[in-house]
Amino acid sequence: MSILIDENTRLLVQGITGSEGSFHSRKCMEYGTKVVAGVTPGKGGSLFEGVPVFNGLEQAVRETGANASMIFVPPAFAADAILEAADAGIPLVVCITDGIPTLDMVTVLGYLRGKTTRLIGPNCPGLISPGKCKVGLMPGDIHMPGNVGVVSRSGTLTYEAVAQLTEQNIGQSTCIGVGGDPLIGTNFVEILRLFEKDVETKLVVLIGEIGGTAEQEAADIIKEMTKPVIAFVAGGTAPPGRRMGHAGAIITGSSGTAQEKIATLSAAGATIASSPAEIGIVARRVLEGSA
Repeated sequence: MSILIDENTRLLVQGITGSEGSFHSRKCMEYGTKVVAGVTPGKGGSLFEGVPVFNGLEQAVRETGANASMIFVPPAFAADAILEAADAGIPLVVCITDGIPTLDMVTVLGYLRGKTTRLIGPNCPGLISPGKCKVGLMPGDIHMPGNVGVVSRSGTLTYEAVAQLTEQNIGQSTCIGVGGDPLIGTNFVEILRLFEKDVETKLVVLIGEIGGTAEQEAADIIKEMTKPVIAFVAGGTAPPGRRMGHAGAIITGSSGTAQEKIATLSAAGATIASSPAEIGIVARRVLEGSA
């Protein structure tokens, strides 16, 4: 098993003919993802690498049975793309786009409340179930199938953690980048609950960063989990008030510091990795029962 995506995922790409959308759609297809449709207004009836392109999402879903969407459209149009996917009843929407206006995301999250569509992102690298399906930017070659779930606010730190795990011959069940913006569709808490229910996942690696309270909220769930959790929090040397990479990575009070987050996660029972380079080694120790 895995969570959210697997070999049965039928992916639709919104913005498939753009430079970023076309590049990463090809990468997903090369990995083995079933890309069944693309949507680009004005280019309906054309083909992209043999994949039919539609003007609108409703027709694309109806004719191809797509059950997931990957969004590569400019920030000004991304919110509408998410809403269109929700209206078409797509269960999983992965929005890669960075720079979506905050007020647009307020509207999106309000609209999605009570609907069956799950949003991953925005401003995220997507997710991958190694050997089964990839939706987003994650480099497929560093992953290997296994039983460690990875969830992160940072794209590049996700890749580093996965590389460390694979180097230790520790495979992954599903790896998810939830996004680095203050307002995102799916948070740590929801992903941790999914991993807890997944029979294939035996261990979870959580990668947090400064800013917000996502890690503290995750700690409340970690207390209840039967599976071990390894946590790393980036930004230990970040000064208050300065954004560090992501829009959400900014310390605006004492609760946003790496030190406070680490203390809370540790108190909840998570095993703390002091640097990204230690994640694989710590995971090996936990799996062998020696941490």
